[in-house]
Amino acid sequence: MRPLLAALTGVVLLAVAAPALAQDEVIRTGGTQFTADDGERSRRTREAMAYATALPPGAPDADYSLVAWCEALVSGHVAVGESLATTDELDLRLIDLGRAEAVKFRSALDAGRAFQSAEAIAEAEAAADGARRQWAPILAGDQALRNETFGLFFGLPGRCEHAARRVSLGITDAPPTLKDVGLE
Repeated sequence: MRPLLAALTGVVLLAVAAPALAQDEVIRTGGTQFTADDGERSRRTREAMAYATALPPGAPDADYSLVAWCEALVSGHVAVGESLATTDELDLRLIDLGRAEAVKFRSALDAGRAFQSAEAIAEAEAAADGARRQWAPILAGDQALRNETFGLFFGLPGRCEHAARRVSLGITDAPPTLKDVGLE
């Protein structure tokens, strides 16, 4: 009787678990597959939307300067988080993600530096310095201020990611517009 009960229990468990396992699979409809062309169209659409969205006050317009500004903002946020000596897993994860973003932006700046004029490099350094100056009073503040500020930082404009890609690849032509991608 026990072997039969064990076998029935196993069948019941498989019957209950099978729908849950199937839910984790990719569902394709109409036999469509995501192609490289689809990926490129998607990237161009996201880039057009990012460039059509206004930047926050104080953000530079030029890609190289914007990437420097974005790197300085992310690095400042990481520095605030590190100053808290937190053990909270979510905070530590956010700090790690910020570090990775800062490395990505720094790598784009390094790769794109050869494509920049001396004026563009100076503008980027000034933009980064301006962003760092904004973090200085926070970093000099007490722990309560740093903790509150770390929790309030909402992130960067989406254009930062696209500008970093364009800078690192030396792309100097205009980004796609909403009209170019069929959204206008």
